[in-house]
Amino acid sequence: MKEYRMNKRTESNPKGNNEVHASDCRHYNQLTDYVPLGYHSSCFSAVRKAKSLGYPNADGCKVCSPACHTE
Repeated sequence: MKEYRMNKRTESNPKGNNEVHASDCRHYNQLTDYVPLGYHSSCFSAVRKAKSLGYPNADGCKVCSPACHTE
């Protein structure tokens, strides 16, 4: 299981998505404004958690969670 965070900032994302990053992502520790999502067995459950917290544009990071990256 990996720990996940969601970037609250959307200005760097061309589609305005909130990207979800796993703890082994190169972007993970660079996040300064984020929502902790806890530990998940997959990016799918981490993205679902972000959406359940009121972030309908949550999307997986294309680097660390390509299976969950849709935009």
